[in-house]
Amino acid sequence: MMTNKIILEIRAGAGGDEAAIFAGDLIRMYQRYAAKNSWKFSPIDYHEAQQGGYKTFVAEIEGLSAYNSLKQESGVHRVQRIPKTEKSGRVHTSTASVAIMPIVEAQEVNINPGDLEISFFRSSGPGGQNVNKVETAVRILHKPSGVVVASQAGRSQSANREAAMSILRSKIYEAKIAKQNEELGNIRNEQIGTADRSEKIRTYNFPQDRITDHRIGKKWSNIETILEGNLEPIVKAFGKTQS
Repeated sequence: MMTNKIILEIRAGAGGDEAAIFAGDLIRMYQRYAAKNSWKFSPIDYHEAQQGGYKTFVAEIEGLSAYNSLKQESGVHRVQRIPKTEKSGRVHTSTASVAIMPIVEAQEVNINPGDLEISFFRSSGPGGQNVNKVETAVRILHKPSGVVVASQAGRSQSANREAAMSILRSKIYEAKIAKQNEELGNIRNEQIGTADRSEKIRTYNFPQDRITDHRIGKKWSNIETILEGNLEPIVKAFGKTQS
């Protein structure tokens, strides 16, 4: 699929505060990789953790071949390192889930307005604190499927509603494709999994300065450099397996 617009969704998994911090690391990695490729990176919805990092984060990325470059990022990412709050020097294992979803146009997905329950709330800051006096943030429930999406980064209700509808269309589209092709299962559920430590596509091992992708058996060093947005070696490795 050649598409230049995607939804990036990241959720902290097992590991408490360290999982949220790792989710933040992944967000910055993708944001910096987008900048290197002159892609547009637009946050849509987020829930920051009190100790730093993010519990959840959703953004839209727009740029040439964005989906083809990042589609392999979907799945559970695992980190092994000593948290800054760890006094005994013990290595902790934490996870964060990544989903990469193509943005689909309105005509590709038929959503009945009567199936939507739309509510408004104040956008939140660090730790979930309300920071706006006006309820510009939007939450949409698609009643038939139970899918809930939200947007709070825009400055107006209309902008947030449009962004939330974009996420909803992507998720409904995925469910539609999954239904047509049952052996693939539900695409998003496969991507997210349970975020358990045993469900992993990639491990970031800081003590050994090594990133391992368990699907293709490739390993890379210089974790800090890659987390700075230098994803090219990983993207190219997957490009070779698909060519």
